[in-house]
Order: sequence, then structure tokens, then C-alpha cells
Amino acid sequence: MSEEIFEQVFRVKQDKKEQSIQDKLPKSEELINYLLKSEKSSKVQKQNYSLADLLGTWNLCFITGTKKSREKAGIILGAGKYIPSLIKIKITYQSDNPSSNLGQVINSVKIFFLKLSLRGPIKFIPQTRILAFDFTYLKLTIWNWDLYQSYWQNGLSREMEFPDKKLKDQAFFKYFLLADNFLAARGKGGGIALWLRENSTLIL
Repeated sequence: MSEEIFEQVFRVKQDKKEQSIQDKLPKSEELINYLLKSEKSSKVQKQNYSLADLLGTWNLCFITGTKKSREKAGIILGAGKYIPSLIKIKITYQSDNPSSNLGQVINSVKIFFLKLSLRGPIKFIPQTRILAFDFTYLKLTIWNWDLYQSYWQNGLSREMEFPDKKLKDQAFFKYFLLADNFLAARGKGGGIALWLRENSTLIL
């Protein structure tokens, strides 16, 4: 299947002019259609991914939401929605030893001068292309000033117990599309997300 539509999204998102971005991006319905086709194709072809393939920083570009959130949002979310340029949502995967399939995730949301970062452990299951994760550490920053940072909700204990937890008790993404510039997965709740690669490194 052609990946041109995803490359188009990547190229357009490099444009800093908001109006130009909105005019050139594929329609949500068109993008969702290609994402679903990619997911179906991955089940047949059974592509092999490794944790090393996922390492780096990715910008969240498009979401469909979970089945429950779609029912609540209704027409607002619809089939899917591009993330507005004013909201920066990034996910970074790091690992000192990718062959162990263990590492760390940092998820950050930045709106103007306010930034929320969540950090925690990850565990990748190559056979199913599933990446389990838990957010155990929280950091809130305004400008470059740290307002708050700490383990939360027994985060330290959860982090130590994480490697031995069963998948059914963990949040996870199941990846079905991985290329140089983009990454797509379905979450445990049923929503689909598309990320675009960023070259910089995110630091919590």
C-alpha cells in the first residue's frame, strides 16, 4: 500500500504557516481510511519491529480517540482530529539497552509557556508489536521554572513492579505502521494515533 498520504502529512506539518497547513492536509476521513488499511495490512504481513526502531522523539499529529471518548465528544471529535499547531504533544522512547526490550517513555504536553511532562517505564513485546507503559513521574514547568516534580500515585512502587506486571493490567500501544518519518498505533482503549518524527531529543 502506498504511504504517500503519510509523507504528505509529514511534509505539510513542516510548514510553519498555520493557514497553509490546514489547506494542504488530507481530510480526516481520508487519513483514517489509510490508517485502517495500514492496520489491516500489518495483521497480514506481520511486520517485525524492534524497540530500537521506536527510539527517539515523535510529535503527535492525529488522533481518533477511544470508543468511549468518541461517544462523549460526538461531532466535535468525529472520525478523527488533527492536533492544533499551538498544542505540542510529544512522546520520547529511550533505552540504554534496546535488546532488553525495556526502556523509558516521556510524554509531554506544551501549551504556550506551560509544559506538563510524564515519565515512566516501558516494555516492548516484539512478537505482537505491543509497547506497554506506565507514567510514574510528573513534572510541571512554566517557562523554564519547575513548579512541581515528583513520583505520583505510588509511582516509585509501580515503577519497580512494572516489569513483572501482566499486560492486561497495563496501558499499551499496538504499533501497526513504522517508517522513517511517521509512526501509528492503536491504544488499549481502541483509539488510533499518528505521530511524526522529530530529530531533537526531549529532556524531562
